[in-house]
Amino acid sequence: MKKLKIAQVAPMWFPIPPKKYGGTEWIVYHLCEGLQKLGHDVTLFASGDSNVPCKLSATHPKSLIEDGISWVDHTYNMLNLSRAYQRSSEFDIIHTHIDLWEIYFAPLVKTPSIHTIHNPLYSSRKNDSRLTMFQKFKDNNYVAISNSHRKLSRAKINFVKTIYNGIKMSDFEFNPNPKDHFVWCARIDKYKGIENAIKIAKKAGVKLVLAGRLDPTQKDYFNSKIKPHLGKDIKYIGEYSFEEKSEFFGNARALLYPIEWHEPFGLNMTEAMACGTPVIAYDMGSVPEVVKDGKTGFIVKDIAGAVKAVKKIDQINRADCRDWVQKKFSTEVMVGNYEQAYYDIINS
Repeated sequence: MKKLKIAQVAPMWFPIPPKKYGGTEWIVYHLCEGLQKLGHDVTLFASGDSNVPCKLSATHPKSLIEDGISWVDHTYNMLNLSRAYQRSSEFDIIHTHIDLWEIYFAPLVKTPSIHTIHNPLYSSRKNDSRLTMFQKFKDNNYVAISNSHRKLSRAKINFVKTIYNGIKMSDFEFNPNPKDHFVWCARIDKYKGIENAIKIAKKAGVKLVLAGRLDPTQKDYFNSKIKPHLGKDIKYIGEYSFEEKSEFFGNARALLYPIEWHEPFGLNMTEAMACGTPVIAYDMGSVPEVVKDGKTGFIVKDIAGAVKAVKKIDQINRADCRDWVQKKFSTEVMVGNYEQAYYDIINS
């Protein structure tokens, strides 16, 4: 098959790759790297402080968060999309990762687009304008990042494929001999299950290390609900860097992941398992697709079930955890699936 000219359009909140937090940003980086290695000509539309092994088109010199631009200000992401679609004739396909705004641009050009939806597509609100807009542009080409993500979508849109997120296995060192503590990591927020993780650790009588970004909007929550529990056995270490990630996961007996929302994927579950660290998670969203119950961790329904899982976590073979990720969630698998999706869309 002929090699393609591919535009990747990333959100501009963080650089590609991110310095610390950033799930979508890592996916975009690995796609750029993997597609370039396969011989495709890739151009990334992202912030100017990105560092990628392909062409970079930057409409703003710095990532938006670093520049103090609010999450609710979409003007720079709109400019980024506008530049990509202005140059549409240069590409065989445009792949976007921004969530909503690309849907307005895609029908205006002849070059086909594919949109990976990284955020949930369900809502408890009766009138959700975001989902209404997706429904209005239902014929665009969409990718879900799990079957659960696709199934729970209230917008009945044209999902051309489900493609799991991938991680670069060489970035994660296998550790067969962990230390005696458990970990939880995510952005600090109640629905991410941080309070549940603390309750599980206390009831099971185990040590717990908490890690993740603390946004200014969550400081009151952290100070009132999390900080009082911190001490000798429960510690918060802040946000780890990319270089610290492998050691963070690998040293843990297990990742506690008692989330309270239907997460579309959950990249940190795969990152933990790549280090050999099993996952104890609530049966929510993509968890049953990412964790193989009884083989790479335990899927539970409540705190009591999680405490029982903690007690038997040594039954899990850590090598099985890494093998599972290698087969299903490596960057090679992800990039190959996207490459095939591009050809299918172009040929159709």
